[in-house]
Amino acid sequence: MKSFTAAALAALWAQQAAAHSTFQQLWVDGTDFGSQCARLPASNSPVTNYNSNDMRCNVISTRPQVKCPVRAGGTVTVEMHAQNGDRSCANEAIGGAHHGPVSVYLTKVSDAVTADGSTGWFKIFDDGWRKNPSGRVGDDDFWGTKDLNSCCGKMNVKIPSDIPSGDYLLRAEAIALHAAGGAGGAQPYMTCYQITVSGGGSASPPTVSIPGHFKASDPGVQVNIHGAMTNYAIPGPAVYAGGTTKVAGSACSGCEATCAVGSSPTTSLTAPVSTSTPAPGGGTPGGCTVQKYGQCGGQGYTGCTTCAAGSTCNTTNQYYHQCV
Repeated sequence: MKSFTAAALAALWAQQAAAHSTFQQLWVDGTDFGSQCARLPASNSPVTNYNSNDMRCNVISTRPQVKCPVRAGGTVTVEMHAQNGDRSCANEAIGGAHHGPVSVYLTKVSDAVTADGSTGWFKIFDDGWRKNPSGRVGDDDFWGTKDLNSCCGKMNVKIPSDIPSGDYLLRAEAIALHAAGGAGGAQPYMTCYQITVSGGGSASPPTVSIPGHFKASDPGVQVNIHGAMTNYAIPGPAVYAGGTTKVAGSACSGCEATCAVGSSPTTSLTAPVSTSTPAPGGGTPGGCTVQKYGQCGGQGYTGCTTCAAGSTCNTTNQYYHQCV
């Protein structure tokens, strides 16, 4: 009996680990920028210390040296998958019954490449919970993470038209509630994207600090979704007046429905870290190198593939090659 219990627990933990995920790619008005401006997390595990600065942008493996260009009033589409570089729609974006809300925040910064996320954040998007009249418990209801699974990991987010132009960190967050019945059981997954907004206005949205945008005891953080639910409060502040809210269980629309890998060429930005290589007789420098622990290849990757001196490109994972 003991061995069966241990085996069952081991299987459960393996299933939960396999269900961990990360936001990885970004589309801008239907154009695929891949992971070029994403601060990719070091792993697909959640951040479990809600008071840690890692709540801002996760434990990042590399900080890109580029920013994705975004129009004020335009639409970005964040994309989540379980494994780095795996954009297959055959796999759930976040599996293992990891149901919960999806929220997106912005913080205005002087330089998105060097910003640490200590500036104030405001929420521009929510996709939370809606009662399923045919369901029995919260697991059966409609959730933001279920919408991610229905739309091949994609979620459309409108950039408010009235925010000032300039650099921002855009932070996508999904909170898995399958183990949230006890304090500290909710599992937040987040990624920051480095963007530059153009054509903006002069609004000054109220902000919150991260960490600190929610507490372990908040009703939307400590909640039992395995029983019947009559309401749910999405963690964090209210969505800014210029932002949007998606009704959980709504159909995929826009880029969520039509954007597929290869449907538009991936737009290449300046290489993450470039080093000048003098051209014969002078002229425009060429070539680039990737810092240690940065991405150097993998399925769908179009960036620089040469690792900096002292590191080599590990190609063991077909989806994500890394300089080590």
